[in-house]
Amino acid sequence: MIPEIQESPYLQYFVGLKEFTHEPIFDPSLFVTLRERLGTSAFDQFSQKFIDKIKSVDQSKRKQPPSGKIQKKGNKPQSDQEKPSSNQGQLLLDAVVAPQDIKFPTDLDLLNEAREHSEALIDQLWQPEKGKRKPRTHRQIARKNYLKMALKRRKSKKELRKSIRKQLGYLTRNFNIIRQLLDDRAEASLPFSKRDLKKYWVIQEMYRQQKQMYDSKSHTVADRIVSLSQPHVRPIVRGKAGRDVEFGAKLSVSLVGGYAYLDHLSWDAFNESGDLICQVENYKQRFGFYPASVHADKIFGTRDNRHYLKDRGIRFFGKSLGRPPKLSKEEKRELKKGLSVRNRIEGKFGEGKRKYDLNLVKAKTPKTSESWIACVFFVMNLAHWLRVDFFVSIFLTVVKWQTTLTQYFKEQLHYKIESKIA
Repeated sequence: MIPEIQESPYLQYFVGLKEFTHEPIFDPSLFVTLRERLGTSAFDQFSQKFIDKIKSVDQSKRKQPPSGKIQKKGNKPQSDQEKPSSNQGQLLLDAVVAPQDIKFPTDLDLLNEAREHSEALIDQLWQPEKGKRKPRTHRQIARKNYLKMALKRRKSKKELRKSIRKQLGYLTRNFNIIRQLLDDRAEASLPFSKRDLKKYWVIQEMYRQQKQMYDSKSHTVADRIVSLSQPHVRPIVRGKAGRDVEFGAKLSVSLVGGYAYLDHLSWDAFNESGDLICQVENYKQRFGFYPASVHADKIFGTRDNRHYLKDRGIRFFGKSLGRPPKLSKEEKRELKKGLSVRNRIEGKFGEGKRKYDLNLVKAKTPKTSESWIACVFFVMNLAHWLRVDFFVSIFLTVVKWQTTLTQYFKEQLHYKIESKIA
């Protein structure tokens, strides 16, 4: 973005510069600072105000009487005659994961990376003195053992477990050396910077998790760290073809009239069926009434959710519990049509991942990543308005003027023919 502004005088005029310059107008870290300040709440407010403005414009257009037609005093407008039902509209629900830009994690790679970080901390703590030798970490041997296993195309469980045990041993020795060097220092404060101190805490927690899994011979642990640079990222089990596990934030999204709302964002795995009641209540708060139907996956069709929707007269389009009921052809056709409506929210996720980098979030911290995701949904709503509502309104305006001009020319031609005949 910055090189484009440096090369383009039009962009420099747009951002407010008085004259053309080749110097960068701001530092790239400014984008990170802005994303941290905005967060998800700011983009949620932008999206809500934007959609509210669109709805107010649409309602004002509907209230205006058609051109060329005069309403009689005894007749009320059509909008007043037809009273809206208590439940209106369709609510589409689904969950998706926004993967982070991290390397695919393996236990051996994480331990090797943590070992290298611990060796860097030892180099930072070591102070050469006469009569003292630098503690040996055997980093060359540890690196050789790691590469010997990592470069194998086929790794047996026994060999992999042996390599993990060696890396755990190297890390244990490095931690002991770090503690000893810290005890030998005369300063009371820690010599690490904020970044190095955080790294030290992360690799200790990762070591504890790996040691626990190694001792218990399991592959699961609570709050498992899969990236040392982004320790907030968690594995999200999806069970989809080609992607059993994804690493990123899990989102619970609702779609209404082509506009997407980000209702729930979490870095930990959660069951999206627990968000249905909250999403339906949010729908009523936004529009003033409950939806007529809810279209969601079968995971949302729990008994509690079905009872909640039934009490409010909302129809749920999803797989029925128990034995499938016997339906007529018309009922089957209507059910199939209602189930196919859910494809719209799947298409919205595909749009975000293909066009707006929702499939690869490149921000590093939790706040900047959340701002990135919220910004994607705001841009998608803006693009939907430009693609559908804005251009459709322009097209209808052009058609209206074309019809008016055609009618005018017809009347003029008819008038000239009648005048000549007379």
